[in-house]
Amino acid sequence: MARASAPAQDQSFARENVRSRSIEEDVLLTAVFCLVAFGAVMVYSASSASSVVADRGDGTALLIRYLVFAALGFIGLNIAARFPLKRLLALTGPLLAIAFVLLIAVKIPGIGVSVNGARRWIGFGELQFQPSELAKLALVLYTARFLAERPRGFKRSGELLPLALVVGGAILLVVTQPDLGTALVAGFTCAAMLVAAGIKLRWLAGYAGAAGVLVLLYSLSAPYRRARLTSFLNPWDHASDIGFQSVQGQIAIGSGGIFGRGLGESVQKIFYLPEAHTDFILSIIGEELGVAGLCGLLVLYALVAWAGLRIAQSASGRYAQLLAAGVTSLILCQALLNLFAVLGIAPLTGVPLPFLSYGSTSLVTLLAGVGLLLNIARGGSAKTRAAAAEPDARRSEDDYEDDLPDRSRRNRRPRSASARGRRRAAH
Repeated sequence: MARASAPAQDQSFARENVRSRSIEEDVLLTAVFCLVAFGAVMVYSASSASSVVADRGDGTALLIRYLVFAALGFIGLNIAARFPLKRLLALTGPLLAIAFVLLIAVKIPGIGVSVNGARRWIGFGELQFQPSELAKLALVLYTARFLAERPRGFKRSGELLPLALVVGGAILLVVTQPDLGTALVAGFTCAAMLVAAGIKLRWLAGYAGAAGVLVLLYSLSAPYRRARLTSFLNPWDHASDIGFQSVQGQIAIGSGGIFGRGLGESVQKIFYLPEAHTDFILSIIGEELGVAGLCGLLVLYALVAWAGLRIAQSASGRYAQLLAAGVTSLILCQALLNLFAVLGIAPLTGVPLPFLSYGSTSLVTLLAGVGLLLNIARGGSAKTRAAAAEPDARRSEDDYEDDLPDRSRRNRRPRSASARGRRRAAH
């Protein structure tokens, strides 16, 4: 009987020691899987008709490429979910250096690839990637490490200057591609991480004001950028030229109504709305699935936000908390900027909708970021050397006093008779 019951006891013990997944992990994975699956459907819907009409195959080429890069992204997700954060902390510097080198290399003729007047890609043929997408994730890693090295906070705004120089330098390289949208996403993400770290808002307002002035001057420095800003204020006055895409996107959403025309029934995607499968895929969703479809999409992003912020709140260690907050902010900032641009609330900046728009580098990078969130949710943590050398900032002064020798209590101990006798003998 004892021998027969031993395997059952071992199995019961194994089941008890298997770590159960948290609700945040389940919600995050479910929402991301739904977004990627929905993205595959909408990329095919938005691109197939125009491809067939233009005699560019059967319309499945972009869908197949999307699925291939989604598979690569999920491989990256699994690697990031298991990669030790201590090693990632050590690789942050080299990764940031590689991102800077690639951002510089993309401007070199023969290395960088120019598409529609913008030089943002490196590669050849179908194998191309955007260094700016890698730079966004590298900046999140660097910002988390920089802020985690000061667990007691910052005493002066000037202590943030090294971070401002690194982030500002990367953003400047991205802006010159030109890619203002990615630069804004990186800037907003780093600002959100500063808020999460408890930086004084007046310091953040000072840096944000200076950055806003520079962005405005840059936007007014070239005729086409001034025209884009003007078309944002009133795109219908420029519906035949610079405001054409914005107007067609709003027409698509408006014609969808509450429940839309039906999946695959969009009219705007056929030569009315340029590149509908990329930055303006939200317009096609609104036209085919209506307001109901858009609300369902927002619910999925809200679930990602809830899970990401909950993971950041319960993370083990300051570095893991800031990293989780940074990755979540990166996804949300990019989604909100795309949403505002399509709805005409913000200027067109060419930012893809996370997990849905056709964009290979963006999809792979963001899925790797989701893997980092899962890593942190499963207990992944790391402590910077500077933070490890300092006392824990969360402990009170009374706690430190408890660690010191209690001389007053020791001196109050009753003396033994022999000690008193020795003292008399000395006198």
